[in-house]
Amino acid sequence: MKRLLIFAGIGLLASLIVVFFYARKLDFFYAIDLKLKDVRFRMRGEVKPDPKVVVVAIDGKSVNELGRWPWDRLVMAKLIENLNFYGTKTIALDIVFSEPSNPGSDKALAHAMKTGGNVIGGYFFRQEEEGKKAEVSVLLQPSKIKIIRMRDEVKEVPIVVFPFVETNIPNISQAASSTGFFNIIPDGDGTVRTSNVLMLYEGDVYPSLDLSALRHYLRNEIILDIAQYGVDRLTVGEKHVPVDEAGRFTLNYYGKQGAFTVIPAVDVIKQRLGNNALKEALVFVGPTEIGIGDIRATPLDPVLPGVEIHATVVSNVLQNRFLIRDGRVIFLEIAFIVFFPFFLSVLLGLIRRTIIAILCFLAVAGVYLFTNYFLFIQYLLNMGIIFPLISITLTYLGSEAYRNIVEERQGRFMKKAFSSYVSSDLVAEIIKDPSILKLGGDKREITVLFADIRSFTTLSEKLTPESLVSLLNQYLGPMTNLVLTHKGTLDKYIGDAIMAIFNAPLKIEHHQLMACKTALEMIERLKEINVTFKKQDFPEIDIGIGVNAGDAVVGNMGTDVRFDYTAIGDTVNLASRLEGLNKMYKTHIIVSEFTVNHIRETGLIDKDETLRFRELDLIKVKGKEKPVTIYELSSGMEEALIQKFGEGLSLYKKGDFKGAKEVFSYLASSYNDKPSSVYVERCEELIEGLPDSGWDGVYVAKTK
Repeated sequence: MKRLLIFAGIGLLASLIVVFFYARKLDFFYAIDLKLKDVRFRMRGEVKPDPKVVVVAIDGKSVNELGRWPWDRLVMAKLIENLNFYGTKTIALDIVFSEPSNPGSDKALAHAMKTGGNVIGGYFFRQEEEGKKAEVSVLLQPSKIKIIRMRDEVKEVPIVVFPFVETNIPNISQAASSTGFFNIIPDGDGTVRTSNVLMLYEGDVYPSLDLSALRHYLRNEIILDIAQYGVDRLTVGEKHVPVDEAGRFTLNYYGKQGAFTVIPAVDVIKQRLGNNALKEALVFVGPTEIGIGDIRATPLDPVLPGVEIHATVVSNVLQNRFLIRDGRVIFLEIAFIVFFPFFLSVLLGLIRRTIIAILCFLAVAGVYLFTNYFLFIQYLLNMGIIFPLISITLTYLGSEAYRNIVEERQGRFMKKAFSSYVSSDLVAEIIKDPSILKLGGDKREITVLFADIRSFTTLSEKLTPESLVSLLNQYLGPMTNLVLTHKGTLDKYIGDAIMAIFNAPLKIEHHQLMACKTALEMIERLKEINVTFKKQDFPEIDIGIGVNAGDAVVGNMGTDVRFDYTAIGDTVNLASRLEGLNKMYKTHIIVSEFTVNHIRETGLIDKDETLRFRELDLIKVKGKEKPVTIYELSSGMEEALIQKFGEGLSLYKKGDFKGAKEVFSYLASSYNDKPSSVYVERCEELIEGLPDSGWDGVYVAKTK
């Protein structure tokens, strides 16, 4: 839980940092976010625009047939007349006729425009003056937005302001039903993602060409609501046009050039279309041929004609296909900045492997990107991409930093500190849950193994200190490895003795069997060690091993400054006593009845032919009142010897010491069985006289 809280804290901290930068609206992050949104557009691909919005293009085909651009205005007049012939409802000209041509042509164009009554003229604003005409303001006045509702006291509006304008010549401008500017302002990287549909000129607000075309097409006035922060609401009749406070409309592009129905102008002029081909259509007329057209870079097409951008605005409004970015979307974006990193931090808090952490990071980032894309496709939510992604990445990096700087360092320390006396599995458990190292203990069933070198005091007197240390190292190293191999825990070295416990702190199935196997392999390994000692002129050594299973208190004993993981209780004491009894019975391994009974009950003896147990005695060890049946464990003991020894032991327990002596004498001479020779001597003593308390078959050990 502590680890989980730390990782959750990292996730929340990362979210707060990102929210801070999100609120600052830094240009660097904003530019990256725009690029990511462009990728989202390209992944979506093309969609169908409103079929009523049509582009009549002054394209390569038209220029080839009708001559180079600009054409005589008689040709443009013919174009307008034929558009009306085909039933066009609104004609928007993405063209400016700012200079007079021959009077007849100008008059013909003005007449065609006035006769149709459905032509929206175009003009554009400028930053520099080019022979400003006195009548410009008069020419623009009819097209300005007339219904403006101010909320509170508005002192300044953040709509783009231009000082100069270039309009059509007066007779053409006056012949138009209305006019609109066709300025397109790209983002800093040159890509057009928004369209300014409102601009200020000499204190009045003017609509764009597309907005004026909508006004005519829908036969409704433009209504503008302005608050202190800027544009609050823009509508054309019942159609809401979502713009930001500066009057910018976010474009929901349909595709590359040609996504709209595009008709060459020459086909209209020469009447090559079918009847009613443009009935009730809103037509934008403009150049698309590279070299004469207004070519713009967009998220989907680096060379999109500007006339199609105007068509995109109109189609978006008619279809209500808006990219939504209001307060709800911003709230959701901030929620994503917090939620996904927090979710990732919880996952990282539950896992420890680096590769899985990387996969979780990639999975959470992938889920976020898919969610963002799904909301864009399905609900047109124009959410930012970069900030939640940064938040997720910071959470992962912070978590990995904590893992490497704190946890991995702790892990390396623990591994180095504990790997020398516990198994690698246990080290992994300790690293996974360091709380098992806390002070205190728990009662648990364990198996304890004691192994001790015989006559070590005498041995040490014959060796120099350096040789003695070398001998011990060569002995203790392999023996310890055997304990660890069988998933035991090296409790401690007691001089030349080894104390090992099984089933603590790591739980092991059939730990009694694992301890017995360890004891057997210790005896076999000792033979190899003695061969090495002989080559080094070291004396050969012999060991005794005691194994006992039962309940004990296991845990860290000591103080906060110094403690050891160990086991205490009668189970440990009895194992130590059993190890000492090997000297009495001249054996190598003595195992308690509690250990043997478990192995027999589970049927493991039958499955492992290396396990040979024979009952040695019913003995009352020093310090205990209750007698315990003890067994010798060996890997090569003959079954006939075990059976015959059992017969002698049965006679011995019944008090038939003479009969028992005969059996044990036979085994001592025939098999050179040392425990049998011990019993021969004991039977002789008992034949001479029973103990004062009588005979109950229990032998009382007088030494440890």
